[in-house]
Amino acid sequence: MRIRPRQQLLDLWRAVLECCLRDDTWIWGGRDGSNSISDAEQLLCLLYPATSLAAFTLDQPDDIAEDAKNALSPFGSETRIGSVLVNLIEAYIERYTDQDDEPVFAMGSYLRSEERTPTAEEQSVEIVDSYSMSLSLCIAAMRFLKGYERSVSGLLRDEPKRQFTERMSKLQEQVGSRLTAAMTGLVRSFVIHTTEPESEAGLAILHMLNQGAAPTPEVIRTLSAQLEPLRVRAANEIRLAQAEVFDIANDRRLFECGWGWGVVRTAAPIDIVDNHVGSATGHAEPRPFLYFTMVALDGIVDLNSQRIRELDLLDTTQRQLADALQLRLELAQTYWSTVARFVTERWPLEDIPWRTSDGEESDYFSLVVSAILIQDLVARKSTDDLERTVDVLDQLARRGRIISRPTVDDQAARLHYPGVRMRLAGSEDIDGGPQLSWYVPDFATMMLKRTLQAVRVVVDVGLRDRLMALAEATMDHIDGRTLREGAARGLWDDSGVMMGQDGPPDTDRPSWFLTERVMECLVVAYETFSLTPSAPPPMINRAQELLREADDLFNRERLEVSDEDQSAKRVELDRIEQSLDRARILLRRRPGTSFSLAVRALEQLDELANAREDAGR
Repeated sequence: MRIRPRQQLLDLWRAVLECCLRDDTWIWGGRDGSNSISDAEQLLCLLYPATSLAAFTLDQPDDIAEDAKNALSPFGSETRIGSVLVNLIEAYIERYTDQDDEPVFAMGSYLRSEERTPTAEEQSVEIVDSYSMSLSLCIAAMRFLKGYERSVSGLLRDEPKRQFTERMSKLQEQVGSRLTAAMTGLVRSFVIHTTEPESEAGLAILHMLNQGAAPTPEVIRTLSAQLEPLRVRAANEIRLAQAEVFDIANDRRLFECGWGWGVVRTAAPIDIVDNHVGSATGHAEPRPFLYFTMVALDGIVDLNSQRIRELDLLDTTQRQLADALQLRLELAQTYWSTVARFVTERWPLEDIPWRTSDGEESDYFSLVVSAILIQDLVARKSTDDLERTVDVLDQLARRGRIISRPTVDDQAARLHYPGVRMRLAGSEDIDGGPQLSWYVPDFATMMLKRTLQAVRVVVDVGLRDRLMALAEATMDHIDGRTLREGAARGLWDDSGVMMGQDGPPDTDRPSWFLTERVMECLVVAYETFSLTPSAPPPMINRAQELLREADDLFNRERLEVSDEDQSAKRVELDRIEQSLDRARILLRRRPGTSFSLAVRALEQLDELANAREDAGR
């Protein structure tokens, strides 16, 4: 199906309000219950488009688009939409702030155990998902609140204005405190895991990287040489919360970097913050998890957008934390981008499925590494190796039954429902119980998001067509998982029906985990379609050739008329000149349009030449 992000986002807003607003009361929670992550995902479905896309802005009542007003009409008139959103932000902050005014980032009802129901203490442990989702939510909330305060305060006088200003200041301070805590949690969850080549983890890393059966010492030397700049930068620049960075300087050891599932147990306290997250002892095993690394990277990209810097939303401490997170983002992107393409003959990424250092392997991990590679290419505006990366995405889409038919009892169905199981190593120490699990069913949405992002940098027309075809096929798959009945109709996730299994019985409560990620994909699609595509050099060259011929013919015709001439031919030549000027302006940005303007100018010039020849005969 063709992706129509504006209409699909408006439909999503309508579905969210139909599901969540009952008798003017907001209903929190979804299929997996209510927790700090699910409720943030639920609220982001409204706030993220409203603060990322100018066409969906809600902080200025007079500027709200007519179709957005219609979609949010259950909230009331355009003057009430903003106040309702302020109430929802206040409600979320209140729900997830404890008695000591500390932000809560608990896993809650998203947590799973294969042996028993997780205890209250286990559910209270914080996880990177909550940090990252809260980071995105707080940034969106701060953007909205700043704009809404400016638009409303000017309309109030005296006491009402004072009360409104105090209320907004308090709420922005609470949102800022949660943002600081979320950033702190992400900094303390980052880990550089070093290991000996002969260890179990080292052998697993070498198994993925050594695609050509080269001698192990040679592989280690080559890898160390490629990662030397990263080693030096990490050893010299990482300071906050990192207790054992010096190990990375030993080039005889293997290493990997990224985010654990939560604050790692080796993380040092951060003395520039005074919240609980900055000093609490972590439980996570100090080893990067691919899924949580990708989740953290997505949140940090939101944090370090140009608009955040321009709006000056961060205080001094937050800017320090943001710089620390940006450094870690660049290290993680560089590391996984390098190891994914370690050798030129056959990449480790092309050896599907990817095997992690703890011995787990899945097509999902291959997709995550591909996603990090694409994110790195987009950040650098590079098309290096993009075609081979698209080949990997195509293969993963087939293996994941996105562009191929699922079979009976297809194991690939588990990628989508209930999702890939993440074993939270270290969680067994929380309450002396079994190791806990985390399920991630976002294979399709991650595929769609990265495909749409890759479209932004691709130049080759054929490759762009392949990416768009894959994106539309993935959107077909996602659309097929939309709930079609019940209070949650229009939202997600009906994976069981899509995969030929018994569908989830609950159609009144959606999966906010998946619905929020579909919303992100639609925002990415909107931003991608708003950009001018990169022009392929052959198309620019062809347009230049036509323009050169048109210029020559135009100059020849111009010899036949003077500036004082007011004839029809002079008027026609002026129009042709304007078209050629426009074609030159558009040459680099829109060579196809430039080409068509040049063709039309050539046709008009040929008509003038033909008329002159007829007159001569």
